[in-house]
Amino acid sequence: MKLIITTLFGLETPVREDLEACGYSREDIEVSDGVVTLEVRDSSWALDVARVNMWVRRGERVFFQVGDEFKAEKFEEFFDGVNKLPWNDFIPKGYAFIVNGFSRKSALYGISALQSLAKKAIVKNLCIARGLGESGIIGEDRNIGEVKIQFGIVNNMVRMMIDTSGNGLHKRGYRPLTHEAPIRETLASGMVTLAHYKPFGYEAMVDPFCGSGTILIEAALLACGCAPGRNRHYAYEDLPYIGHDVWKEARKEALDLEDLSEMDDTFFWGSDIDRRAIEDAKLNAERAGVGKFINFSVADAATRTPSSLLSLTGFDRQLIITNPPYGGRLMTPEEADEIYRMIAKTYLTSDGFCKKGVRLSVISPDDTFEAAIGNKANKRVKLYNGNIKCQLNNYYKLKK
Repeated sequence: MKLIITTLFGLETPVREDLEACGYSREDIEVSDGVVTLEVRDSSWALDVARVNMWVRRGERVFFQVGDEFKAEKFEEFFDGVNKLPWNDFIPKGYAFIVNGFSRKSALYGISALQSLAKKAIVKNLCIARGLGESGIIGEDRNIGEVKIQFGIVNNMVRMMIDTSGNGLHKRGYRPLTHEAPIRETLASGMVTLAHYKPFGYEAMVDPFCGSGTILIEAALLACGCAPGRNRHYAYEDLPYIGHDVWKEARKEALDLEDLSEMDDTFFWGSDIDRRAIEDAKLNAERAGVGKFINFSVADAATRTPSSLLSLTGFDRQLIITNPPYGGRLMTPEEADEIYRMIAKTYLTSDGFCKKGVRLSVISPDDTFEAAIGNKANKRVKLYNGNIKCQLNNYYKLKK
């Protein structure tokens, strides 16, 4: 059985690392653009579905593949390929089912037409399998249950999948309260990894534009070994061939592994000029179970200088990681550039080196941060924040 984890572009490798941290072998993992595929044993695949949903920090959704991939360059080939798959094994009687999908770099690209065609092919398949004849009628009742099916067509190869997550995996369950334009939890977790954060190294993590606290909460969950999905439920629980029992088993495993004991030091520090945002951040951190590990306070980002952070945190090394407001989202591009220049002035030298004791990781649309401050990042990673093409700008070099 193959499990398919969809990702934001740029986070495929961190998702592979999530799977490896769960004990899956790299040989069983395949990475491509926006998709990570995990091959698991047929005998354990239901529990694997539960574990992957529970532990993947940077993935968006978990699907399982129905049957084998097939090639389709014509609508007739698409219909026949869908019709041949074992749908009766995965769509329980009475359950409603809907079909969505996407197509990239392929001859077939009329998504609405493909959705309709796939639905007809599946209905025909079920009618024959259930002895109703090709022109039979399949009863669908959402009150009984629902199966969400997705096709993915890439380079003319079709993969049919069933969603096991329900709500996207970024919905951890801890953030009902959000500041303006919050960053997605999966992206925040990816930023933490791509900034090369190491839990409990002699370094404080500081977000001077913390908003609803997502980046720091994700870092604290990682440091404490907390499964990101332990406080929510999933669509697979309502599928009788997977069910609720594997959720209970995966969650028990997760709770047994986490460590929420007191820390000797405070490693996570967040501030924002908006008092309401800080109040929300504190509540979100409490809901996530890591409120006691993060110090949130109201402060102007310009006051969080290296010297003030040394005095505040007690650490002589600081990782400044942040998602500042940017043009077109909360302010004009000119106002965003002013914030970028303030960040650079606070943490970087005029020629783009890090000031003593800090390293800097800032996400911005494309190269707007680099352009505004006039210095290239030491390492940049292309990412997407929703539909916005972004870049994570990492500065870590000191001037010799």
